[in-house]
Amino acid sequence: MTPSANDAFSDQDRAWMQRALALAGHARDAEGEVPVGAVLVDADQQVLGLGWNRNITLHDPTAHAEIVALRAAGEKLGNYRFPGSTLYVTLEPCAMCAMALVHARIARVVYAATDPKTGAAGSVFDTLVSERHNHRIEVGSGLLAEEAGAMLRDFFRSRR
Repeated sequence: MTPSANDAFSDQDRAWMQRALALAGHARDAEGEVPVGAVLVDADQQVLGLGWNRNITLHDPTAHAEIVALRAAGEKLGNYRFPGSTLYVTLEPCAMCAMALVHARIARVVYAATDPKTGAAGSVFDTLVSERHNHRIEVGSGLLAEEAGAMLRDFFRSRR
């Protein structure tokens, strides 16, 4: 499943993506990071982990929003796998994040803006649904893409 229009998503999906956008704003405003936010919820719509980009702050190339959310979920649950969960993220996951999501057994990923340079959820690579892996993830794209894309464009314009 790869919806491309916002009407293909539920009100809950929109609410979680709004929360991810708020986290992206926090990354930008509080830490000067590239504005990407992520929210991981379980099948009962309970938050497992929140994340925002922290690469610069933590001096850690792996501290992408998705990885930060997965680490928080792991600490909360005492596990490294999260079957039945959904990750909402404001930017299409890169290859590193996509493989972490596969290993974590995430059921569904919903992302806002596509990443035409390094996206691994359909734009450049199709890692999340590859038949080469023993786990595939349902993907939904484009939810609140305009808002997420504008936030990213404005951030990079302000840095030039």
